[in-house]
Amino acid sequence: MIFSILNKRIKERLLTHVWVSLIVLMALLVSCKEQQKTTQEETSEEIPLVQYQESVSTLPIDRLKLPKGFKIEVYAYSIDGARSMAMGENGTLFVGTRNENKVYAIQDRDKDFRADKVVVLDTTLEVPNGIAYKDGSLYVAEVGRLLRYDDIEAQLESPPEPVVVYDDYPTEFHHGWKYIAFGPDEKLYVPVGAPCNICDSTVSDQRFATITRMDADGSNREIYARGVRNSVGFTWHPKTKEFYFTDNGRDMMGDDIPPCELNRVTEAGQHFGYPFCHGGMVKDPEFGDQRPCSDFIAPIQALGAHVAPLAVKFYDGDMFPEKYKDYAFIAEHGSWNRSKKVGYKISLVQLKNNKAVAYDTFLEGWLDEASQERFGRPVDLLFLADGSLLISDDYGDAIYRVTYREDQQTSS
Repeated sequence: MIFSILNKRIKERLLTHVWVSLIVLMALLVSCKEQQKTTQEETSEEIPLVQYQESVSTLPIDRLKLPKGFKIEVYAYSIDGARSMAMGENGTLFVGTRNENKVYAIQDRDKDFRADKVVVLDTTLEVPNGIAYKDGSLYVAEVGRLLRYDDIEAQLESPPEPVVVYDDYPTEFHHGWKYIAFGPDEKLYVPVGAPCNICDSTVSDQRFATITRMDADGSNREIYARGVRNSVGFTWHPKTKEFYFTDNGRDMMGDDIPPCELNRVTEAGQHFGYPFCHGGMVKDPEFGDQRPCSDFIAPIQALGAHVAPLAVKFYDGDMFPEKYKDYAFIAEHGSWNRSKKVGYKISLVQLKNNKAVAYDTFLEGWLDEASQERFGRPVDLLFLADGSLLISDDYGDAIYRVTYREDQQTSS
């Protein structure tokens, strides 16, 4: 009996010790977890939320040739069909495309001038070539309408539904892709290309072969310039605020005529010749008898035939040598219907007293002259706040950055 009572008490004590040990162990585990959670919370700002690796380009940019002291590097790679560019106020680079139907948001979060995050904002648009940024909103031009994505930089991961700004542009695809930009007058400028190689399309619709402008909300649209075959790039002079635009010359007149154009608008409503006269001096074989070249505004500079000039920008930064503030930089996208290719480079038009005095090459090498093979086609130009130059390339699917320092090598 005594032994039985002792055994019972021993068992009870053992069970008590076991329960106490389990309770202590559980308390320790909870304490450790809470301590670990607290430590993670305290250090969460130091741990990157997204791990990434900057893309490495395989493009042979060592073939690109620049003046002494200039250097070109790849800013972003694998940006399929990269074309028009616009910079957001918080440093997001927005990029439109043509055939890819994509709009990109590209970020350089560590500020080393190499993209480290790429977001595809939309894949449902029809030829979203043209983009512009204003007051926190991204404007995107499709063939027949303009859209606006509000407060876009705060919603990159989940973009808002776009607001339709204007939806009454012609829907013809031929030369229907658009380049858009806001001018010093706060108006949005939008070109409407001719829906053909050569035709008098204004007979059916006065908006064809023009550059239009409107208020930011889509109201008060008007025709600003006429006789413009297909402009896919324009800008304003930083000092005079005058409007400059490139225009692609017509095809099928031979290798060397007519020239493409750089034009200057001095007042609204001017006519620049298409389809009657090209380059200010070449009478069109089909429409030239209807009106003489003297009726129209001649280009400030006749460019190479078939070079397909797109973006034009004036330098107003402090990185490049001072002399470059006298030049218009032009992206020559390159020919497609010439027996020997031309273009595929960045050219310069030097201006003095509102007149062009020189037409030279700034950057070349995307085209191999001997083999006629290419690895890139420049499209748009954008100067960053530090004075460096971004160049988009829809053939190499890249964006490059050009910098200047007297002692640096040409490329990297």
